[in-house]
Amino acid sequence: MSHPETSRAATGREAPAAHPIEPLIARRWSPRSFTGAPLPPGAIERLLEAARWAASSNNLQPWHFIVARRDAEKEAFERLLGVLSPNNQSWARQAGALLLSVARTHNPNNGNPLRHGWHDTGAATALLALQATAIGLQAHAMAGYDAAAARSAFGIPERFDPVAAIAIGEVGPPEALPEALAARETAPRQRRPIEEFAFFGGWRG
Repeated sequence: MSHPETSRAATGREAPAAHPIEPLIARRWSPRSFTGAPLPPGAIERLLEAARWAASSNNLQPWHFIVARRDAEKEAFERLLGVLSPNNQSWARQAGALLLSVARTHNPNNGNPLRHGWHDTGAATALLALQATAIGLQAHAMAGYDAAAARSAFGIPERFDPVAAIAIGEVGPPEALPEALAARETAPRQRRPIEEFAFFGGWRG
């Protein structure tokens, strides 16, 4: 596999940051074009290890991940692909792996609702995505899937919530996508300015 600094994952899509940020953060993005190549040996373990070290409320570590590599857990890969929206299925089938993040919703020690379960699961997913970028891959988290179907397909019990589906793999060329998706793949990256979401000293509505 190419070194991350020279791979497709690291070129051409860097965030146009308004202030200096770590290059790894700038290189992370959410592609839709994947090559179909399997994940390199040891890659999934490195991604999950990164997720493992996310911060969490009271160190409860409420995150879980169902992992379906297209070459190693083929049947699970097809099941997870099947619960995605048709639009996401059209491109995610070429990912090297599909994951489903799942959050614990209640404190295992006292049964109280775990208010920060989704937040902490998102934090773990962010570290997983950054680790993917660091090793020349990219991760694309998706809200477009049927959570009830995912719960049924994978036997996810009560007090655990499916959160997001995640496609991970080696980035492919935009031209491999349908025209509408290819245009989104190459569109300028945009984010709201800091002034719209950070309120210094108090809320500003």
